[in-house]
Amino acid sequence: MKLIVDSGSTKADWIAIDDHGKILFTTQTLGLNPEILEGDQIVARLEDRFDIQQSKKEATHLFFYGAGCGTDRMKISLTAVFQDYFPNAKIVVEEDTYAAVYATTPKDEKAIVCILGTGSNCSYFDGTQLHQKVQSLGYIVMDDASGNVFGKELIRKYYFNKMPKDLAVEFEKEFNVDPDFIKNKLYKEENPNAYLATFAKFLIQHKETEFCQKIIRKGMKSFVKNYIQQYDNCKEVPVHFIGSIAYYLKEELQHTFDKYNLQLGNVLRRPIDGLISYHVANK
Repeated sequence: MKLIVDSGSTKADWIAIDDHGKILFTTQTLGLNPEILEGDQIVARLEDRFDIQQSKKEATHLFFYGAGCGTDRMKISLTAVFQDYFPNAKIVVEEDTYAAVYATTPKDEKAIVCILGTGSNCSYFDGTQLHQKVQSLGYIVMDDASGNVFGKELIRKYYFNKMPKDLAVEFEKEFNVDPDFIKNKLYKEENPNAYLATFAKFLIQHKETEFCQKIIRKGMKSFVKNYIQQYDNCKEVPVHFIGSIAYYLKEELQHTFDKYNLQLGNVLRRPIDGLISYHVANK
């Protein structure tokens, strides 16, 4: 049994397949980002799912693609946690961008591959290896155009009275805007980046308004200038995207790309289905 996992900070999609690619089960856990979770917290999230718990000894391979796995330190740490939990499995831990590459980019082709979900990143794939120009410092100072950054911007606009009154009323209906509640979520509870990203759905729901369009355009422009344009050949190769922000704001992405003469490639909400085909073809 092979376990394939695509994990962001908010959630992780799991698929178990046999050697022929037949799906044995699918499930979902909370996100397993090793940058913000300790080993025991990760194990607790695994134990919360019966299918995963029952597969501990049956799994022969675990292919894990996750947010927060971009450094050797995090890969080694998470590999050790998984090896203890799945004692008979070969463990492979890669950053989530590799899942995006395998799901969006045809074999041996060159492309820039990006993730716009709870967080964001951008890499160049030369047909064999990934290359990054920007080292992520996490959601507090980076993650341009991500769900958590858009969420942060909405909260700021609301509290600085910069949000139109009609939208502010809708915002109050949809979210608990009590300052103590928000501060507890941000500074006392787990996954503050995922909490911030929950506000981004408001931006998507009201994306036709000029207020939201300004925020979206600013974020997309920032992502292009700070991430994509780091690569000298950015206008020569397609730029693929994975993630809910990219998926639901595809029109806005295309508009921004047209301004910068960039080639928008494949845009997928999540890569997990494409990963099945990849791992069956690459036994």
